[in-house]
Amino acid sequence: MTYLWSVFTKPWSGLPGDELGRLVAGIGFGGAEIPVRDTAYVTPANAGAELPKFTAQLRAEGIEPISVASDLSEQVFAACAEACAPMIRIMAELGPDGYSASVQRNRALLEQAVPLTERYDVQVGVQPHHGRFVSSTLGVLQLLEGLPDRYKLVWDAAHDALAGDHPAVTLELGADRLGIVNLKNVHYLRTDTGWKTNFVEAEDGLADWPAVFAALEKVGYAGPICLTGQYSDPAVPVEERLRKDLRFAVTSAAQHPSRE
Repeated sequence: MTYLWSVFTKPWSGLPGDELGRLVAGIGFGGAEIPVRDTAYVTPANAGAELPKFTAQLRAEGIEPISVASDLSEQVFAACAEACAPMIRIMAELGPDGYSASVQRNRALLEQAVPLTERYDVQVGVQPHHGRFVSSTLGVLQLLEGLPDRYKLVWDAAHDALAGDHPAVTLELGADRLGIVNLKNVHYLRTDTGWKTNFVEAEDGLADWPAVFAALEKVGYAGPICLTGQYSDPAVPVEERLRKDLRFAVTSAAQHPSRE
C-alpha cells in the first residue's frame, strides 16, 4: 500500500486550480488539501460554482483533493459533495468563556452538522492546534466521542509534539478515527517577549517523523499523508523546503516496506 502524499495548498491559496495542480505535482505530490476561505481563490460564498471546477482542474494535473479547510456551512458541504471532496477540516476554537464551555459549544456545532454529513456524504475532520484551540489529540478524541464515523481525527505531528505527546501513544488511541495525518515540525524560540513557536523543516523540530511512520505501520493506516507547508522563516522558498521534507518523509516511510 502506498500513501497518498499530499500538501495543504495554503501557501498558494490565490492560484487557480490548473496552475496550482501543475505546481504541486511538480514538487512531487499526488494529493492536496484546498483552503476554502474568504482569503482564498475558492471561498465559502463561491464554493458551489468554483469548487467543482477547481477540483476538476487539479485532477486533470494528477492531483486528488483529500479535503478542504473551511467551515461547516451547508454551502460548503454541498460544494464538497458536488466536487467529490471527501472531508471538511476544521479546528475547535477556544473562546474567552474558558475550555469547558468552549468544548461544549464546539460539540454542539459538530452535532448540528450530523444531518449535513449524512445528506452530502462528506466527512468532518477535526485537527488539534496549539494555542487557542483544543490542542491535544486526546482532547479532540474526547470531543468526537459518540459522534458518527464520518467524524475524523486529523492528526498533526507538530501540534502533537507541542502538546507533549508521542505518536506511539496518540496514533494508537486515535486509530479508529484517523482520517488524515498532517506532517510539519516545530520547536520553541526564545524572544525578547518570551518563548514562541517556530515552524521548521522535518529534521529540525520536536516531532519525530520516523516514529510517526512506525506508529502508522503498527495501526495499519493507509490514508493520506499531508505536508502542511508551514515554515516560520520565509528566507527559503516554501517549494524548496517541501521538496526536501517530502524526500525525508518518503525515506522515513520506506523503513516500513508494507506501507511503501
